[in-house]
Amino acid sequence: MVVLNKIYTKTGDDGTTALGSGERRRKSDLRVEAYGTVDETNSVLGLVRLHTQGEAELDAVLGRIQNDLFDLGADLATPDTGEDLGYEPLRITDGQVTALEKEIDRFNADLKPLRSFVLPGGSPASAYLHLARTVSRRAERLMVELATREQVGSAAIRYMNRLSDFFFVASRYLNAKGEGDVLWVPGKNR
Repeated sequence: MVVLNKIYTKTGDDGTTALGSGERRRKSDLRVEAYGTVDETNSVLGLVRLHTQGEAELDAVLGRIQNDLFDLGADLATPDTGEDLGYEPLRITDGQVTALEKEIDRFNADLKPLRSFVLPGGSPASAYLHLARTVSRRAERLMVELATREQVGSAAIRYMNRLSDFFFVASRYLNAKGEGDVLWVPGKNR
């Protein structure tokens, strides 16, 4: 359980932060950068959800994803070193990946196949979903790089890979099921 009764601790004034294991790392550390970018993705979803109140089903999925992103942040903030931490650290599970895949399939079912790349835009919610997509891709790249140096759960990486796909499908769904997509026209302005 998390208890936050004092917001500033001054322990980070030296440029370090504590991981879930208690280990201190530089704030510029790749692991910190990875979970910070996951948090940034979550913040963008907060902006998306300002525009999805009329889409109750999709908004509920986005709310679940926001919770999953906190799980993912906790996963990344607690490196798996094989040591007993005295508690079971939170990890992204295969079940969370599967649930996300089902949502992708559900919202993609009503969309026509694409014949061109889609430019970010359309409705406000769609534009913000494209922003969430690109930030989540950055988080994924950081996680993949981190995995070359330290342990990162494979389910966590798969979750981030699927998440950007979900954001893309959701952006099209909110653009009148793809009818309002802004399509790329190669060489249009030559």
